Amino acid sequence: MSLARHRQALLGLSVCFLVLPTLAFGECTCDEESLDRDKTTALRYKIGAIASILVAGALGVCLPMLGKVVPALRPDRDFFFVVKAFAAGVILSTGFIHVFPDAYESLTSPCLTGEAWGSFPFAGFVAMVAAIGTLQIDMLATSYYTRRHFNKASPEGEPSSEDKEAGGSHAEHVHLHTHANHGHSHGPAPPDDSAFSAELLRHKVISQVLEVGIVVHSVIIGISLGASESPKTIRPLLAALTFHQFFEGMGLGGCITQAKFTSRAVVVMAVFFSLTTPIGIAIGIGISNTYNENSPTALIIEGIFNAASAGILIYMALVDLCAADFMSPRMQKNGRLQLWANVSLLMGAGCMSLLAKWA
Repeated sequence: MSLARHRQALLGLSVCFLVLPTLAFGECTCDEESLDRDKTTALRYKIGAIASILVAGALGVCLPMLGKVVPALRPDRDFFFVVKAFAAGVILSTGFIHVFPDAYESLTSPCLTGEAWGSFPFAGFVAMVAAIGTLQIDMLATSYYTRRHFNKASPEGEPSSEDKEAGGSHAEHVHLHTHANHGHSHGPAPPDDSAFSAELLRHKVISQVLEVGIVVHSVIIGISLGASESPKTIRPLLAALTFHQFFEGMGLGGCITQAKFTSRAVVVMAVFFSLTTPIGIAIGIGISNTYNENSPTALIIEGIFNAASAGILIYMALVDLCAADFMSPRMQKNGRLQLWANVSLLMGAGCMSLLAKWA
């Protein structure tokens, strides 16, 4: 499977998340809460939310890609690491503070019938399975692309690993044949870009898996906002989601920039990220007359998707964003960069956690 086909598969999987939540309307076994309903005012807020979140997401995901125009945003600059740490804090807080509690609330709702829902922590179980699944995908995809890349990169005449082992001390040398005298000489093997290529492949996998995790919860929260008819509910969500989408986009944009995708792939990933939440809001508006967020089907679908998204986001934030940068040789050798990155991480997590007071 080529890299393009792998992206298409992930894209197809993400599109499923746009369709499945719409199956949740039409059932009503638990009365909806009494809210301050105003369809006309709510619709105005929803349209404003679509525009605001679309612009914020597009700006956030595109900002790290402007390294050629703004040198400070280049991936090899310290400022880029600081901004990426802030975005990692936002994503981490999103998983722990915003998404997982919503999943837990949905899967423990009294509107769900059956003893199993109240006696087993399904939200934590799904989040754990999603985190383990993300680890497996991360490992297998990285392993596959690494093998595929280096198999293509190896010249036909290069000795295999067995030949190198049999060659003993000569394994560290390369034979340089000359056509003039048909002889050969020994010298140290020239440096190659294997480490750089492996890191590049790693960034490609990280950016694709991260986008899938973001898409899942973006669709769910978009549908919830679009289906709501209470201005008091929508107003804080509008501000929180605009902030969240901007900095989450910066985190994803940083990963995409480091992955060095083709221009076409960059545009597709950026546009897809920017449109996901607005499309979710549009779907919510379309089904607002029949959608009941307290129906068992809606609660189960939203709860499972949110729990899975929380597991993915928490794994990606801790392992692929924080650990990858904070444990890198560059960060370890630069005390000042460590200080600013840690402060930025805490600020990102703190600011996003503070928004939980209103949304």
